[in-house]
Amino acid sequence: MNLTYLIEGIYLVASILFILGLKGLSHPDTARRGMIQAACGMGAAIVGTLFRPEILHGNYLWIVIGLVVGSAIGIPISRVPMTAMPQRTALSHAFGALAASLVGIAEYIIHRPEITSRQPGHGNVENGALALEVMLGSLTVTGSLIAAAKLQELMRGTPIMFKGQQALNLVLFVTMVGSFVLWMIHPASSVYFYTMAGCAFAFGVMLVIPIGAADMPVVMSLLNSYAGLSSAATGFVLHNNVLIIAGTLDGFSGFILSILMCRAMNRSITNVLFGGFGAVTGTDTGSTEGTMREVTLDDVAVQLAYASSVVIVPGYGMATAQAQHAARELGNVLEERGISVKYAIHPVAGRMPGHMNVLLAEANVPYSSLYEMEQINPEMPTVDVAVVVGANDVVNPDARDNPKSPIAGMPIIEVDRAKSVVVLKRGKGKGFSGLENPLFFKPVTGMLYGDAKSTLTALAQAVQKV
Repeated sequence: MNLTYLIEGIYLVASILFILGLKGLSHPDTARRGMIQAACGMGAAIVGTLFRPEILHGNYLWIVIGLVVGSAIGIPISRVPMTAMPQRTALSHAFGALAASLVGIAEYIIHRPEITSRQPGHGNVENGALALEVMLGSLTVTGSLIAAAKLQELMRGTPIMFKGQQALNLVLFVTMVGSFVLWMIHPASSVYFYTMAGCAFAFGVMLVIPIGAADMPVVMSLLNSYAGLSSAATGFVLHNNVLIIAGTLDGFSGFILSILMCRAMNRSITNVLFGGFGAVTGTDTGSTEGTMREVTLDDVAVQLAYASSVVIVPGYGMATAQAQHAARELGNVLEERGISVKYAIHPVAGRMPGHMNVLLAEANVPYSSLYEMEQINPEMPTVDVAVVVGANDVVNPDARDNPKSPIAGMPIIEVDRAKSVVVLKRGKGKGFSGLENPLFFKPVTGMLYGDAKSTLTALAQAVQKV
């Protein structure tokens, strides 16, 4: 009895740390502390689990093997560059969901006689949780792997569509849900159980391949939600309270984040999942008439040196070039000249939620200098120079002006309303999403080509000489 109280006490502490960690992650100033609290909570949950009688009186060999193998995988992938953080996160979702799925399948195999006979502890609620755990976990595994492959550019980032795709998706979904229901009615039939799991694995692939790169942040948060709900279902199966609490927190916070991000793009979740966003379907290119005006580094340096206000807009190109420190260096140089410098953050810039916030925090950009889209847009007409660093869709005026655009209706950072715009790009390509950007052809825009990191560093040095 004392051991039970000890375990539940440790689980309570772990749950409180998870909640505090999640709250801390809601604000950049407290995000680091939140991560530490969440990590400590996970450590406490693991320690508490090791005290469970079935583990304490068993063989620790497989636990040690799992610890070694997990560490051998986890340590290297934790050291990836920030540009690879989205795909690393997708892999983490896949590993977590795979663990939940395997636990569910193992529970079914081990306890099949009790499940079949509906003995105490294996009623409809437990069976439902077991099936939900395997179903959500399975589709999250394959969905996350496809997302990681797209983010790593092992697959093309644009939507993958083919004739009859929606019909196939419907058949997979109906078969998966139907097998779920039939297994609940006839738990003795393992055919329904494994059919459900197989369809879930296939459905995860079909769910993500038609989604374009520009919607990947929403997909990431949705997959996170699925993985969390699968973990919560695992908790019901194993009668583990901390898994239920942690999985529920993860699942619903991920779902809420998905909704908020969809609002930031003025889109619905169903449109994200089934709209094939990212495909260039429009034929109206009138807004891109003209040529891109190339400017020199010295011209931009003079512009910045004599400006009163500058807004820096980061995008995934900044992450690719690892230019966040150079952007901060330029900002410091401008501020020393008495110039107001602000960093405009679009909620879906980059390839995962909060990507730009994390990068700029790494470069020690103070949170007070970060401005959300709703805060900065009203100020744009008074901004002397807007510096766009590797961003495309989040500053694309077609979203506002062209109803035929695939991104029509998505709120953007309206840099085209600034007095002058400087866009830092490697070349004249359309970017990861494949959409043309009329901003690059506007008279107020100057294109400064080259690697963002070296260009920003050179700009900082040039401004000092003006």
